[in-house]
Amino acid sequence: MSYSKNELLELIQRLENVTTRLEKIPGSGSAPAPGSAVSSASVLAYDGILTGPFKQYLDLSNKIGEDVSKVAVMVENAFKAQRVFIDIVSKASKPSDAELMNLLKPTSEKINEIQTYREAQRRSQYFNHLSAISESIPALGWVSVSPAPAPFVKDMCDAGQFYTNRVLKDWKDKSKTHVEWTKAWLATLAELHAFVKEHHTTGLVWNPKGVETSKITPTGPKPGAAGGPPPPPPPPPPGLFDDIPTGSSSEKSGVGALFADINRGDDVTKGLKKVTADMQTHKNPSLRSQANPPPIAPKPKTGSPTASGAAAVQKPPKFELEGKKWAIEFHKNHPGLTVENTDMNQSVYIYKCEGCTVKVEGKVNNIILDNCKKTAVVFQDVVSSCEFINCQSVQMQVLGHVPTISVEKTDGCQMFLSTQSLGVEIVTAKSSEMNVVIPSGEDFVEQPIPEQFKTVLVGTKLNTTITESV
Repeated sequence: MSYSKNELLELIQRLENVTTRLEKIPGSGSAPAPGSAVSSASVLAYDGILTGPFKQYLDLSNKIGEDVSKVAVMVENAFKAQRVFIDIVSKASKPSDAELMNLLKPTSEKINEIQTYREAQRRSQYFNHLSAISESIPALGWVSVSPAPAPFVKDMCDAGQFYTNRVLKDWKDKSKTHVEWTKAWLATLAELHAFVKEHHTTGLVWNPKGVETSKITPTGPKPGAAGGPPPPPPPPPPGLFDDIPTGSSSEKSGVGALFADINRGDDVTKGLKKVTADMQTHKNPSLRSQANPPPIAPKPKTGSPTASGAAAVQKPPKFELEGKKWAIEFHKNHPGLTVENTDMNQSVYIYKCEGCTVKVEGKVNNIILDNCKKTAVVFQDVVSSCEFINCQSVQMQVLGHVPTISVEKTDGCQMFLSTQSLGVEIVTAKSSEMNVVIPSGEDFVEQPIPEQFKTVLVGTKLNTTITESV
């Protein structure tokens, strides 16, 4: 068979492209997981996100500098960590829950780092930028959501929209760079949403013919490359990659967990100090007679004798329907809690949760947040009220209708209203730092709720008025 000059040049170019790709894959003599060539389409699509608007976001962050560029480095590391995880998913069969939690750890740590940094920079002139990232970066938690993770990404994008709108409002007349920065970040989330919807429609798609995760050396973007490697050339003929070797995992310790706490259930206590055999009373009856537990013993359970002022033990998380009440208790750093299949006669009770986002679908009778910290609730419709009691730094967003919002003994409460809830009645007592975000066309108006009052005596009656700070 003869080839023209142009055909030969094209074949040579394709072979060079294949060689380049092969050189990027570490070898160890073991064959790749069967079917990995098909699954790698997901990895290549994710690389497209890193080299698209995400790279523009990084470049603009560096241009703005200061806190924005610092958090951008953390965001880049989080996306790279997830890219490594997706590469493993394309080559491996589904692991056990324990292995999965271990695989998700690096991204989780990076996301926590972003959110911690934001909380420490509340006086920064770029706090709205940091908040936009902090509120929406949990979108990377889609890997723990099923059967439909794409809507979760959209929800997280919406969670950060308030702050992206504030960036646009504050900087549209000052600097075009900040406007483009906002658009680049929103475009990144939009591409992530499209990626999840196309390649992982009903949840993570593991390789049904893949090998164990421990036998895979994950590949990732080149170190130092902004947003990962450039897009690869068109795929070569079928079978060309069948002999590509993959190494045993030398980076296993670097592969970890995005939202390791998500869906942990009773396994949340694994984070507590290990109780060895010599510390267990059923194996050492002599310990039962001691007036006080030994210094190295774990914290006593609720109800057992404790020294004055001792901190209470963290109870296992709870998420269940008790009669007509959804009980969500003792969850920590769970941004993807969703209450589904609700009924308008049911209530939702959220107790002692920290760093969580709870989404309530459908219409329920009422929602209560009690003793929660840094927790947000997003809901559609409520028949009676949404209540906050003894909380710190909490948020709520109503997508439909809520007639009453009650805030009591709470410090820091942000209330995002919908156009359907503009007639809401807000009742407050012994609370501070309360703000209501009101939609106004395409913009939002934030109004503080008064905290200070002046009372004067008029005859035998009291006349109380609001005292505004100048």
